[in-house]
Amino acid sequence: MSVADSIDNDPVENDGPAVSKVERIKAASNHLRGEIASELAAPGEQFSEDSAQLLKFHGVYQQDDRDRRKEARARGLDKQWQMMIRTRIPGGLVSPEGYLAHDRIAGRWGNRTIRVTTRQAIQLHGVLKGDLRETIRAISSSLMTSLGGCGDQERNILCCPAPETGRFRVEVNAFLADLVHALSARTRAYHEIWIDGELADGGIPEGEEEPLYGESYLPRKFKTAIAIEGDNCVDVYSNDLGLVAMRGPGGTLAGVNLLVGGGLGRTANKPETFPTVAQPLAFVLPHQAVAAARAVVTVQRDFGDRANRRHARLKYLVHDRGVDWFRDRVQERLEFKLQPARPLTWTPVDDHLGWHRQAGGDLYYGLHLENGRIHDSGRLRLRTAIRKLVERFRPTLFLTPQQNVILTGLAPGDRPAVEALLRDHGVPLSEEISNTLRHSMACPAYPTCGLAVAESERALPGLIRQIEPIVAELGLAEERISYRMTGCPNGCARPYLGDVGFVGTTLGKYDVFLGGDFDGTRLNELFARNVPLEEIPALLRGPLAAFAHDRGAGEGFGDWCHRVGLAGLREHFMEPASR
Repeated sequence: MSVADSIDNDPVENDGPAVSKVERIKAASNHLRGEIASELAAPGEQFSEDSAQLLKFHGVYQQDDRDRRKEARARGLDKQWQMMIRTRIPGGLVSPEGYLAHDRIAGRWGNRTIRVTTRQAIQLHGVLKGDLRETIRAISSSLMTSLGGCGDQERNILCCPAPETGRFRVEVNAFLADLVHALSARTRAYHEIWIDGELADGGIPEGEEEPLYGESYLPRKFKTAIAIEGDNCVDVYSNDLGLVAMRGPGGTLAGVNLLVGGGLGRTANKPETFPTVAQPLAFVLPHQAVAAARAVVTVQRDFGDRANRRHARLKYLVHDRGVDWFRDRVQERLEFKLQPARPLTWTPVDDHLGWHRQAGGDLYYGLHLENGRIHDSGRLRLRTAIRKLVERFRPTLFLTPQQNVILTGLAPGDRPAVEALLRDHGVPLSEEISNTLRHSMACPAYPTCGLAVAESERALPGLIRQIEPIVAELGLAEERISYRMTGCPNGCARPYLGDVGFVGTTLGKYDVFLGGDFDGTRLNELFARNVPLEEIPALLRGPLAAFAHDRGAGEGFGDWCHRVGLAGLREHFMEPASR
C-alpha cells in the first residue's frame, strides 16, 4: 500500500456534508488527473499523498521495501520507494502476447516476478517511479490496461475461468464483456498521462463525462464476480455484487441471480467492521442484467458512506439499511420489475487444475502456482518454464481466483512435451502436489504491503509443509481442506471463507479461524487468538484428529467444525488460559 493509506480517516467539514480527505482529493482531481503528470516528470522517487491516492485508480500502488526500512532509517535515508502495478484482466483471460509482455516487463523494470492475484489479475512489483510510464505503455501495447485495477471504482470482474464452449458460455462471456464496458470509468486521463504523454496538469477536457461515477467516483472499492450456477470457484459471496449465471433449457443463459453486500475486509480492534457474505437480492433476465448491475453500483454511489472509509463498503449500507431497503432503491432506478432470487445449489468447487479435454479435441492444463508467485528461485524455474511454454505452444491463458493459471488450446500430442518441460525446470505437476498445498492461498504481505502486520506469502509455505504430514498421518490426505492466510485482517486471500483461516495479528502471530465451508458460502469463526506461527500445527492436530474419527459421510472439515461448534472445540483442544 502507499503512504496515502495513512491519510487521516476523520471526516472533513465542508460547506456540504462531512467527507473524508480522500473524497476531497477525488472531487478535485479533474477525473483522476490531479498533479500526477507534473509529479511524474519531477525528480524524486515518490509521489505526494494526494497523487498516491489517485494513482490507485490507474492501477498503481506506491509502496516501499519494508525489509529495508530499518536500515534506511539508521542511515538517515528515505524509504525505498517502489510501485506495484495491477493489470485489470476481466475473467482472467490473457493472450500469449499479453503474458509475454508482462514477463518482459517483470524482467526489465520489475523485481523479476509476476504475481497472479485472487481476483484473476496480474501484479508487477518493484517498479521505480522513473520507469512507471514505460511500464504502463508496455502493458497498453499488449492491448491490456491497469486502469480500474485499484481505486474507488469497479475492480477487476471475476468469472469462472474454465475454458468451456457452447451457447451458455458464449452468452456468459458476452455478458462479462458488456458488464466491463458498462462499469468502467470513462476518463481519458489514463491515456493522456501514460500513453500519449501530452497532458499538462489542468482541467477536464471539453465533453468528457463520468456518467456512472460522477466527479467523486464511489465511496470505496467495489468488487463484482460472475459465478456459474453450481460452481462457486470465484467465491461469489465475498463480493459487493455477486452475479450467478443461471442455466436455461437447451443450454442457454436463463438469467442472473444478484447477490449484494459481501466483503471480507475488517479493521483490527474495530468491532464495527466485519466480514460478511452477500445476500440474495433478485433475479433478472439476461438482457436486464447489465442495467441491474449498474443500478446496484449507483445506489452505493449515492448512499454509501463518504465520511468514514472504514464504513464505506456496500456491505455496511446493506447491513445498516437492510436488503429490502436496498432492493427498493435498486428497483426505483429500473424500468423492469425485479423478480425474486432463485434458489442456489452448489457442487464441490472445481479448481480446474490438471489435464482436461476441451471441445474440439484440444486439452487445457491447470498449473498450480504456490500463492500465485511466478518466479525463478533455485531449482524451481517457474517463470522460465511458463515463458517457454507460452513461446512454444502459444496457449491462451486463464488466471484463476485460486492464484493458478490455465493453459488452453494444447494439442493432445503436446502433453508429454508440456510435462517434460515443467519437470526439466523443477516445476511439480499439479497432480503431484498434496491436497493440503493445492488448496492453500496467501496474500503478499511483507515486504511490499503497507498494511501487513505479519508475514503471509513467506510464512504459509513452511506452515503448510508442517501441516501436510499431520494430515497424511491422520488419513486425511485425500480430503479437500482449504487453508488461507493473510498478513492483516483485510482478507485479500479470503481467509474468512476457508475451512481454516490464518489472519496475522502481529509479527509471528495469527488468529486461527475454523468452520467455513470449502464451497465458500459460509464464514468461519474465531477459534484461537494470537497463536505463534510455530504452534499452529500442534493446535490444528486435535480438531483434525477428531474430524478423522467423527466425520460423517461426505462431510468436510469446515462443515464438521461448524456442526460440532467452535465452543466445543475450544473446550476440548485448548488450555483454559488460551480460550
